[in-house]
Amino acid sequence: TGFGEFAFDTWRKDPSFVLNDRRYDGAKILVTGPNFGCGSSREHAPWALQQMGLKVIIAPSFADIFRNNCAKIGLLTVVLPQDSIDRLIARAEDSPGWEMEVDLETQTVTLGNGKSRQFDIDPFVKHCLLEGLDDVSLTLQEGDAIEAYEGRRREFLPSAAAR
Repeated sequence: TGFGEFAFDTWRKDPSFVLNDRRYDGAKILVTGPNFGCGSSREHAPWALQQMGLKVIIAPSFADIFRNNCAKIGLLTVVLPQDSIDRLIARAEDSPGWEMEVDLETQTVTLGNGKSRQFDIDPFVKHCLLEGLDDVSLTLQEGDAIEAYEGRRREFLPSAAAR
């Protein structure tokens, strides 16, 4: 969709904006503040974040619509307590190049020093993310049932077609 270059557009014009810091070039994980995504009721915001290279967003909370839109496009949102977020941000600022890993299967965020933190995720969302399923592929899994329904519907729904 080409939205990646416009993610955080107004802020990106400010040289002091954190994502303009070269230390974070190529980052796949964004650690941010509470209610992230508030005001983003369309898919465009998650698309932009995904297209700028992000795979995971970690925050103490997310706007519901934003979080659902992220799940639908395969962008993982992880909720951690504010104190954990504060520690992650401080670590990123103090130790350029440090790494962390997010494991969806085990639902853990693990730092380079081996310390880890569990996170919760809706089981259906987890299944869809692990299997790479979107709304279309989920619907196609029900192809036989849809075909059977469509075959029966002529019997009970009005139609302009000859019977």
